[in-house]
Amino acid sequence: MLAPIMRLLIVNPFASGVSDERADQVRRALGDVEVARTEHPGHATELAQASGDAEAVYVFSGDGTFNEVLNGIGPDTPVGFIPGGGANVLPRALGLPRDPGAAAEHLARGTARRISLGRVNGRRFGFAAGVGLDAEAVRRLDAYGRTQEHGRAGNVRFAWEVAQMITEHRGRFEPALEILGRGRAAFALIANSDPYTYAGRVPLRIAPEARFELGLDLVAPRVVSPASIPRLLTYALRGRGQAKAGDVLYAHDVDRIEIVCDHPMPLQVDGEDLGDITSALFEAERSAVLVLN
Repeated sequence: MLAPIMRLLIVNPFASGVSDERADQVRRALGDVEVARTEHPGHATELAQASGDAEAVYVFSGDGTFNEVLNGIGPDTPVGFIPGGGANVLPRALGLPRDPGAAAEHLARGTARRISLGRVNGRRFGFAAGVGLDAEAVRRLDAYGRTQEHGRAGNVRFAWEVAQMITEHRGRFEPALEILGRGRAAFALIANSDPYTYAGRVPLRIAPEARFELGLDLVAPRVVSPASIPRLLTYALRGRGQAKAGDVLYAHDVDRIEIVCDHPMPLQVDGEDLGDITSALFEAERSAVLVLN
């Protein structure tokens, strides 16, 4: 257990954008903080759980460690996310600078606001979760492995894997799951914010109405065909059209989404593979945490 502290900086030394030099730059920008480096998967959750008396918790890492912290942080401990990974979707969606030093300086003088989180089968997520297509792309991304120098392959590779899967399926994805009370779909994307993710510098606005302060949004194509792919991609790039599309199940600001799969399908949260599931219960945790902005 950590002794009582004023402010804690959690650093993931294996994240692709983290180095000793950058970690020291972040520490200096934040001022008087105690530094804790993660040593194994799940360690950031343990550190966050032990930080209940902290004035604030800062996390210098990628989205995977951000997710770990969200699964351990208490409701009243302010938490700040400093980009140190490849995609850094969470801090980017929160409007923070992409440079870690600049983000740390911003957070050091920032204010806190309360946001909602998603939860699926008991696991929290900050910005997005998915069953099927994008979760399978995350799994393929993980197959490339991670290195201390470069971490995991980035979001451009993620986009490439999605394109490869579309090619392998010849552009066709048939209904493979049931969203209870809403209908059947090929795959499901659940958003807690807009954008859903990024392809390099390009935001993918899968659920353009999603907001951190609201409930969950659902986007689930009923069926995907070669003819529909350009239109679906246009929705994601422009951030409009999907809500009224007849071949897309769309829900905004909901508290509960229940999914039953025809067969085991992959599940991801915040870009982390949670394995195969046959059912998933998504719930909104409204006003769950305090984040520094």
